[in-house]
Amino acid sequence: MTASATQSAPVTAAAGRISWIGTILKLGPVLGLLFVLGLFSVLTPKTFDTTNNLQLMLEQTAVVGTAALGMTLVIVSGGIDLSVGANIALGTVVIAQLINHGWPALPAALVGILACGTVGVFIAVMVTQVRLNSFIVTLGLWGGLRAVAKELADNTSVVCPDSWLDKLLQPLDKSHAWLVVPPGVWILIIATVLVAAVLRYTRFGRHVFAIGSNEQTARLCGVKVNYTKLLIFLIATLLVGVAGVLQFSFLTMGDPTTANGYELNVIAAVVIGGASLTGGQGSAIGSIVGALMMTAVAMGCTQMGWPNSRQEMVTGAIIILASVLDQLRHWRRT
Repeated sequence: MTASATQSAPVTAAAGRISWIGTILKLGPVLGLLFVLGLFSVLTPKTFDTTNNLQLMLEQTAVVGTAALGMTLVIVSGGIDLSVGANIALGTVVIAQLINHGWPALPAALVGILACGTVGVFIAVMVTQVRLNSFIVTLGLWGGLRAVAKELADNTSVVCPDSWLDKLLQPLDKSHAWLVVPPGVWILIIATVLVAAVLRYTRFGRHVFAIGSNEQTARLCGVKVNYTKLLIFLIATLLVGVAGVLQFSFLTMGDPTTANGYELNVIAAVVIGGASLTGGQGSAIGSIVGALMMTAVAMGCTQMGWPNSRQEMVTGAIIILASVLDQLRHWRRT
């Protein structure tokens, strides 16, 4: 055996190991979801592995998943948004108050979505013009938007007349069984396809990845960084507004205290789905897989009879594990 052949053997073996590691990391979110589903199906077979429970899981995933699609754009571009939960609550209150003032359901929902989108414009201006870090801006909005929602709701839940919005995430009746899942879940599916297509096939999607990978290089290559960031935060918060509509449907009222802690679930879903907190990597489908995993864990813990403290411990462990996987992916790239 020649010296070159002897040297190439370890290199080939190392390349093989790296390839296997890369495959495992890519399939990690799906494997994790299958593991969680299988685990709770064994631990609570009479309640977890049922058609009604799976449909309820999809309904609860619709809210977090829709917001996670917007967060995917933000995190891939190297930013963060800690105001998601408060923005969802604001959206539910705006919708409920407008319906109480005689607005039809559709215009009320659209204004609620636009109200959430206005928050995205504010974030983008602070980040691009004032040069503040998105973490600091959205940390301030985390409490500020919640306070605005409470003021609009007069520090109470806003009950409003019934409308077709209430049925977006309600169980289907026999006449609509052909839909298979509630309309809100179809909204999530359509939004996922659209965001995935935008990230993969459009110039805007390439610019999002470029900014997250290296903002200065992207700027030198002619990317309009400030304009792209404006679009990123606008689209992301409009999707949060859609999540607010779905949350309103789930609650059938406006609640300024709802979605408390959703920002952590949304961020965890995106990171579990393969996005990097340093930017430049992520996918819409991966984020939905991560959202499904977070919902499955929450529902499984509830059916096990665990208190909220244990559920929060499990959620925290998942977030840490997702961060470790993020570091492994970063190590593999470098």
